[in-house]
Amino acid sequence: MNPGEIDRYPVNQLQDRYSLARSAVYKRMEQLGIAPKKVGQRSYIGAQELRMMDELHTFINQGGSAAEFVEARGLRKRPGNNGNGQSSNGSALATTPGDFGGLISAIVSEVIGRVGMGPEPDPLKYFETLENAARNGWLFSTSELAGLMDLSPREVEGFGDRFFEAGFVFSRSGYRKNGEIAWRVTKRLK
Repeated sequence: MNPGEIDRYPVNQLQDRYSLARSAVYKRMEQLGIAPKKVGQRSYIGAQELRMMDELHTFINQGGSAAEFVEARGLRKRPGNNGNGQSSNGSALATTPGDFGGLISAIVSEVIGRVGMGPEPDPLKYFETLENAARNGWLFSTSELAGLMDLSPREVEGFGDRFFEAGFVFSRSGYRKNGEIAWRVTKRLK
């Protein structure tokens, strides 16, 4: 972690950060599965949790809802969730000592999930999808585009208003009804 980077942020300062009532701050943390850590008399959230709270705040200010944000980011509560929507070891395995039944069940689910993934997707399908979107004027939401490109929604948004990939141009084009940024796909001219 860089010296200037925040490793924990006081929960009592979140009200001012987002101009929200205390109850609204705690409601958002609950919706994201964030459990503050208590140190002495104060409660804190980590840097990653703070980034997620910031992203949720931006999403809501753009017309989305917390439920849509949770759905779009795939933050449903799972065994092994470390409070920020992600499991601590990159999988859905439970890490609570003494919960051996849950651990065994999670391991079996994880193995079945990985085995059931099947072969790699057809790369031509990717190009066909982009070609159809360009031809028909379809608008992808950020999460749809991220899924297609095997990126996170945050990475897609980080490209700015316009970017190029595989002979296609992706341009921001307003918002979809769920509050996500809409992306227009066009063919790149030579």
